[in-house]
Amino acid sequence: MVLDDAGLDILFRAARTPAAWNESPVTEETLHQLYDLVRLGPTSGNCCPARFVFLRTQDSRERLRPALSDGNVARVMSAPVTVIVAWDPLFFERMDVLNPEPGVRSWFAADVGLAEETAMRNSTLQGAYLIMAARALGLDALPMSGFDAMMVEETFLHAHGWRANFLVSLGYADHAFDTPRAPRLGFDDACVMA
Repeated sequence: MVLDDAGLDILFRAARTPAAWNESPVTEETLHQLYDLVRLGPTSGNCCPARFVFLRTQDSRERLRPALSDGNVARVMSAPVTVIVAWDPLFFERMDVLNPEPGVRSWFAADVGLAEETAMRNSTLQGAYLIMAARALGLDALPMSGFDAMMVEETFLHAHGWRANFLVSLGYADHAFDTPRAPRLGFDDACVMA
């Protein structure tokens, strides 16, 4: 089965990074639907290291504000939801549930470097699934890396021991502020056939 043009438009061709949000709220039910899609995306060894903190209140956005770079403040503060895409350094403690192969936990427990690399890479994948799942559910997504990760970790993640990867604001775009898509590299500039 292949997505039709309408599906490809929703996920890729017509999707844009929002410049402004409209007033429509994002419901808790929608966030549950979103995660139920995200969790199905593949990760290496089914390690599923990403953790997500959904900031939905004005208070939580104010707590995030000092960690944001200047260019991200207005769009985050006006977004209905901002997600901290994080990773759990101890993700391997759940491998007995996620992967039935014997000894998988010990691969990561014995090698901190491997565990961190695996968690960072695969939580990034899961954050990308979040963006695509959001689009599939009719949401717009604004991914960001302009923030102070240590401040975010101290403010929101410390109690869990999680590490910050990137932020994604979610909502419904105010299309009056849409701009043309920025250029992308063509196949010959970015790809090699071997």
